[in-house]
Amino acid sequence: MNQEKPLTIKELPEEARPRERLLSFGPQSLSSAELLAILIRTGTPQESALRIAEKMLKQYDGVSGLSGVTPQELSRMKGVGAAKAVSIIAALEIGKRLSTATPHDRPVIRHPGDAADLLMPRLRYETKEHFIAILLSTKNHVLATPTVSIGSLNASVAHPRELFREVINYAAAAVIVAHNHPSGDPSPSKEDIALTRKLVEIGQLIEIPVLDHVIIGDGKYVSMKEKGII
Repeated sequence: MNQEKPLTIKELPEEARPRERLLSFGPQSLSSAELLAILIRTGTPQESALRIAEKMLKQYDGVSGLSGVTPQELSRMKGVGAAKAVSIIAALEIGKRLSTATPHDRPVIRHPGDAADLLMPRLRYETKEHFIAILLSTKNHVLATPTVSIGSLNASVAHPRELFREVINYAAAAVIVAHNHPSGDPSPSKEDIALTRKLVEIGQLIEIPVLDHVIIGDGKYVSMKEKGII
């Protein structure tokens, strides 16, 4: 018994095509799979772009799971390839940056939760540890949040010299350091605590206070200041 060949997006009724629906009803009317299908553009003789998008979301457990995928890994999926993988990763990165963008005033860090909220969308799905500096003005406005270093799966490589170089380059009055735990558990390790104390000591010597060290997990965080370590 012959199986029917799946319809391509072009063969679907016009009102069912993701691009046409986006133009008519806006992007909010589309599912994640349909939005992803627009980026994929074309399918294979066996599967439509929409079907490939659905399989991709299932394989990586939704859009959030795609945030930690590399272009190389994504390109190995049948029907994707390098060009489509790059487009998808680029779109995801734009989404990450948009989620942390501040169109008007620079954000102010008043307590550890503000620092966690600032970096959570950027860090919670990273598969390697990223060590970030939150550089502050005299009134605790955020000047910049540069990445100081990127480590391995379970270890960041942060050198005080690299951190304070960024602080001095931006003429920051103070700094909060932060990094993520790819495991999702933000509990500090002995190495995290030792590094924190070392950075605080150096900051005191050069009169640039290290106000906190925030560890980002999956939807939760730990503040060294709140823990009494600083």
